[in-house]
Amino acid sequence: MGLFGAQPGPTAWVPVVTGAVALLLVLSGAPWRWARNLVTIVHEAGHALMALLAGRRLQGIKLHSDTSGVTVSRGKPHGPGMVLTSLAGYPAPGLLGLAFAALLEAGRITVLLTIAALLLLGVLVMIRNAYGVLSVLVTAGGLALLALVAGPEVQAWFVYLITWFLLFGGLRPVFELQHKRRRGAARDSDADQLARLTAVPAGLWVLILVVLALTCLLVGGAWLLEPALRP
Repeated sequence: MGLFGAQPGPTAWVPVVTGAVALLLVLSGAPWRWARNLVTIVHEAGHALMALLAGRRLQGIKLHSDTSGVTVSRGKPHGPGMVLTSLAGYPAPGLLGLAFAALLEAGRITVLLTIAALLLLGVLVMIRNAYGVLSVLVTAGGLALLALVAGPEVQAWFVYLITWFLLFGGLRPVFELQHKRRRGAARDSDADQLARLTAVPAGLWVLILVVLALTCLLVGGAWLLEPALRP
């Protein structure tokens, strides 16, 4: 079948069940705080990738045990490159989930696992603290175990769950951000940085982030649910 070959589609209830589990996980308390590390990894990777694409010098990424993170890059403190770098974090989980949903809709589970492994490797070389290295290695180890040991059916369950989690998980942090902003606890958030860079109000940037995440969820969700909706 090969790396780029298509795998058989899952049974109709796999995307439905995994979607429900992912939604419960994102809406949960303690389980969400643990699983949110994956969203943080993707969030910071989004900042890092955009910084490189914008011609900035990437200094590194740090991930913290409270599921926060920071990406440091050098370059002009203003201008389009800095705006795009600041903007890229929150949409990254939803956009990655959308890309994974497209691969699943095309039956490319093996390609998806390969891309996920390469993304984690790229993030690992940019990590600059011990907890961050541990978080990425644990995530990569679970992915490697799945790819090497699990059969196609188990792999399908896992990748559908991860894809749904990225789509739903890309939305909740934006609402958490706005909640913190209302309490005055996020004065240096991405939205506030964007407001200072562009003179567009931070609240409008939050709305833009919500629309981006929701669009990814609706489009990606439609692709994932296609097997269940098929006559």
